Amino acid sequence: MTDALLHPFSPPSMPEGDFIEIVRGEGSLVFDSNGREYVDAMANLWLCQVGHGRTEIIDAVTAQMRQIEAYNTFAPFTNGPASRVAEMIAERSPHPDGRVFLGCSGSEAVDTALKIARQVQQRRGHTGRQVIVKRTNGYHGTNFGGTSAQGIAPNREGWGDLVPHFVEVPHDDLEAAASVFADQGDSIAAVLTEPLQGAGGVFPPADGYLEGLRRLCDDNGALLIFDEVICGFGRTGEWFGAQTFGVTPDLITFAKGVTSGYLPLSGVILSRSVCEELEEPGFLLRTGYTYSGHQASCAAGIANLEIMEREGLDQRANHVGERFQEGLRALQADGLIESWRGMGAVYAAELGRDSIPVRNEILANGVIVRPIGTCLAICPPLVITDDEVGRVIDTMAAALR
Repeated sequence: MTDALLHPFSPPSMPEGDFIEIVRGEGSLVFDSNGREYVDAMANLWLCQVGHGRTEIIDAVTAQMRQIEAYNTFAPFTNGPASRVAEMIAERSPHPDGRVFLGCSGSEAVDTALKIARQVQQRRGHTGRQVIVKRTNGYHGTNFGGTSAQGIAPNREGWGDLVPHFVEVPHDDLEAAASVFADQGDSIAAVLTEPLQGAGGVFPPADGYLEGLRRLCDDNGALLIFDEVICGFGRTGEWFGAQTFGVTPDLITFAKGVTSGYLPLSGVILSRSVCEELEEPGFLLRTGYTYSGHQASCAAGIANLEIMEREGLDQRANHVGERFQEGLRALQADGLIESWRGMGAVYAAELGRDSIPVRNEILANGVIVRPIGTCLAICPPLVITDDEVGRVIDTMAAALR
């Protein structure tokens, strides 16, 4: 029998037996089916803020499922966990008077934000505004809208024609963005950007860049969308990257850290001005998902946010970051890496060569990092201990030597 499971972002020819089966997790550690222990320096995939095995979340989900696992939130239905988690997310965001649309995956959140941005422009009478400005290195999920919005060229290839009306600008060139607005300002619906670019290689924004995008959008009637699927929920040292950088977008996508991955949950935070375009009596929002407001997922989100609040994890990225910066500076001083970049609790070690063989050596010695081109990405749980950070750095050093 052939292997039934088709793995994402993997070679379909790779046999199931060649994959590592992760069977258990505890804090910042995970264990494979052979009993091998690893430091999870990628927090699963940029997301497990509170660490693995948190019984508070498991108990909250179990209690919810004993009542009801899920029921849709299409009118006229609602549920308490969906309403409560939306309230908690809005309260912690730059839009406490805004509203929150819920889905399951970051890809769903991005596609929804793109649709809402266009819908708002249509409702404002700007029917010609359909263009979305995106940045090189941007990663925005893999649904059709997000694939079209990718600033990572290989991820766009091989699918045939994608969604039209996307214009790409170099990731750190504000003048290039201004030039696009000068040429096409009347056609631009929104700018889509990660505050700190994650899966494209961990690129913090240049000084003034996000502020510049905000000004361009304001001056030209466009919306600003922050994709905070990675940055959201404490990864940059505040609840949201928008707060870390002091720039307030019109729409914010989120996923990953909202439940620390215990169950799938995602969404879009809408500013008050965006909400007002949609709240006109008689308007029907014709988008949504079967699992929008899934009770058990929302229960996981509530419990996760309560843990983060209680343990101050929205701020702890700054401490984690100081420890990793010390280690990365030492690796660079020893000539083992060319450079490093990042902030909060997300970093890239630049090797200047193919990073996969180095990742494989590090993995064989019990640490999980992620190879992206010529760099190694690091994005640990926010509960990682100083000793575990040291283990990550020491294991990298040994492999690089």
